[in-house]
Amino acid sequence: MKIKHIIIVSIAALFVPSACSKDFLDRKPLVGSTEENFYKTPQDAVAAVNAAYAALQFEISPAGHFRWFWGDIMSDDATKGGSGDNDVNALLQLETFKGPVNTDLLESEWTADFEGIYRANVVLTRVPEIEMDVELKKRILAEATFIRAWFNYNLVTMFGGVPKVDHLLAPSEYNLPRSSASEIWAFIEQDLRNAIDGLPLRSQYAAADLGRITRGAAQALLVKTYLWQKKWPEAQTLAEAIIASNEYQLVPIFANIFTVAGENNSESVFEIQYMNASGGNWGKNNANEGTFTNVFQRARGTFGGYGFNIPTDALVAEFFKEGYEDPRLKSTVFRVGDPMGDRGTFTIDATGGFPYKYYAKKYFSNKSEEAPFGDPNPNGESNDRVIRYADVLLMHAEAAYHNGNESAARTSLNKVRARARGNTPSLLPDVTATGTALLDAIYHERRVELALEGHRFFDLVRTGRAQLYLGPDGYLDNVHSLFPIPLSQIQATNGAIKQNPGY
Repeated sequence: MKIKHIIIVSIAALFVPSACSKDFLDRKPLVGSTEENFYKTPQDAVAAVNAAYAALQFEISPAGHFRWFWGDIMSDDATKGGSGDNDVNALLQLETFKGPVNTDLLESEWTADFEGIYRANVVLTRVPEIEMDVELKKRILAEATFIRAWFNYNLVTMFGGVPKVDHLLAPSEYNLPRSSASEIWAFIEQDLRNAIDGLPLRSQYAAADLGRITRGAAQALLVKTYLWQKKWPEAQTLAEAIIASNEYQLVPIFANIFTVAGENNSESVFEIQYMNASGGNWGKNNANEGTFTNVFQRARGTFGGYGFNIPTDALVAEFFKEGYEDPRLKSTVFRVGDPMGDRGTFTIDATGGFPYKYYAKKYFSNKSEEAPFGDPNPNGESNDRVIRYADVLLMHAEAAYHNGNESAARTSLNKVRARARGNTPSLLPDVTATGTALLDAIYHERRVELALEGHRFFDLVRTGRAQLYLGPDGYLDNVHSLFPIPLSQIQATNGAIKQNPGY
């Protein structure tokens, strides 16, 4: 079993009754615990924040709501795939911009995000009362603050304005109306600034805390928050602070990033931890410490997967845009004839005859890496690489460009390209472009560097290019830049929450 040290705990009702470590999965019930007598000790404080971390892992609760559902399949980089149109048909309707407002896919995303916010608010309410080491308390509160900001970031980028839940709600507050998107962005900014003040640098964590939220993670998410709001000076300044910290370095070989050995590597800024030996199952998805992404994206047939998130011809063509094959393609997409790890060679027949020419590679798992016990399908071990240092460099390039500092933009852009070219100087030469050609080069680099990592749809919306690229699929800027609010939430609040325009 690979070593991961974040402790994951489960919540029942309003308190934390049990905990287990990622190393040896020893669940020890806290017999007799109640909300009133639980939050008393430093150990209780750690258990509470670990419960908030656990919400980061939710992927099927009860329906699928993977980041790549929204970021990849909704974009021009991937199609739904699966066994056909009726396999998660609601996702097909969403990717063709005909999506219903009552799908359990969006309801699960909404409720999982608010569950994460609730768990963070438990920490922020209960932990300040505990007598404990001041620095540890400060760190725990900062971690919870980041987690609350992350789930609000998910919500505002998908749904726009949502109810602002900044404390544990009383029953009389359950029907909160939506705050505006600008209010939620301001809330996220404040939470991230507070988190930055309380979080250690990556290098300041002990090895046993590998995978916890760092100051760099909060800074990077704040950079993303600034980019969404076109706060270019703030974004550039903060990105430069991350770069100057020397806490992160590009992994020398791009192909190594998405291996098991490449987890929590030198360019990992924010990575959601998963393991292959949690013993999770399909019926207890919120208790899983393993990911479902591996089996969902793997080819069908002899490869034992479900075949979702199929790369498009348009994405593959992007890797040939400069007149040759970008070497990153081989680490991003399986093509017919490629070996699929230790599972065999990719042929159409081997996948059961499904007519897909490509499969996603970044979250592919070998047979030898499957869970050593139980059902391997809900126990994939690939960490979710949410923010990499390459992403930070490209965000810096984009912000610097908009601030008129094209030299700084090219410097960061070319660092990413230099890593990608490796020891082949004839490939991916440094970009020397200016003006809109430079901005286009930055956009191109984001697409090929971060392909199939859940960014593309949101990049298109954020930069105002979604109509251009997704219009042929039915996308309309004044409607589909936001997802529909789940009908169940409108009904549950007696109409206090209003639907997004166009749905």
